[in-house]
Amino acid sequence: MMTELSQIISQIEPLNPAWLDQARERLDSLTKPRGSLGRLEDLAALYVGIRGELLPSLDKKWVMVFAADHGVVAEGVSAYPQEVTHQMVLNFLRGGAGINALARHAGARVAVVDIGVNHDFGPLPELIDRKVAYGSRNMAQEPALTREEALQALLVGVEMAEQATATGVDALAAGDMGIGNTTPAAALASVFTGKPVAAVTGRGTGIEDPVWRHKVAVINRALALHRPSAEDPVGALAAVGGLEIAGIAGFILGTAAARRPMVLDGFIATAGALVAKALAPAVTDYLIAAHRSVEPGHQIMLDFLGLKPLLQFQMRLGEGTGAALGLTLLEAGVRVYREMATFGEAGVADQDA
Repeated sequence: MMTELSQIISQIEPLNPAWLDQARERLDSLTKPRGSLGRLEDLAALYVGIRGELLPSLDKKWVMVFAADHGVVAEGVSAYPQEVTHQMVLNFLRGGAGINALARHAGARVAVVDIGVNHDFGPLPELIDRKVAYGSRNMAQEPALTREEALQALLVGVEMAEQATATGVDALAAGDMGIGNTTPAAALASVFTGKPVAAVTGRGTGIEDPVWRHKVAVINRALALHRPSAEDPVGALAAVGGLEIAGIAGFILGTAAARRPMVLDGFIATAGALVAKALAPAVTDYLIAAHRSVEPGHQIMLDFLGLKPLLQFQMRLGEGTGAALGLTLLEAGVRVYREMATFGEAGVADQDA
């Protein structure tokens, strides 16, 4: 499995600055003061650089939601019971969740992957069944995953990216569902950024102070038990990660290998990006941070990745909701770039004329 992953990683190359320069040249020729559309122009130039063509279209958008459960919920780190994970998966499939509403607004398809939910769904044609295990184990007592499970989940993510891009998807976004998943995400944030657990751990679904202190202690216990290292990203993922985080990491790698932009959601998706960057440093060229989550560790992660969020809306839902909004901004930038007239086309005098 590591060989398959290495092949994907070998396909991820830094962006060619020549494409970015050509995009900037076109943007500066459009009927507006130079740079006056701010970060929309940055998004357009980035999209051109990623796609490697001068006038790329952006028509087809997907949000891929990876769902899994976490054994660490047995430690009492979440405000919600584990069964909410599978109940929310069914809600996604019925179109009734926050991500469904915002994806409709963005004109994006929502696809849901069961990569590790502790539930038997039975035959559901709308659900992509790639269950690696019935959730992770309790990382405070044993490794969350075996190394083989972590690799398998990474490759599921790669497969999802390959399937999406094979159907002509232009831009992808990653979402998550998994009760308790801010605990492994915070553990991974501490491993990869080197920051203390208390600095990167938030309140998840809304826990109070005593439970937050307990959550920090649980993560510290798990890190002391396993001693995961950023030098071994798959090992760290296996020790204190989760199946949906692994799936998102693989999804990011597969998306970058296919030269498509990956619009990141919040804390959980960005934990996946930390793993992806550790495996393939050039992957950050393909990432767009849709928003900054209320989770305090999210800004620390974004700083580590060198990403500046598009929005600060005090969001902390997950599911890909922030990423769906990010897709709308990316599309807006591309529309400006493709559809505005140049000074020459419009017969308008340029500022240098």
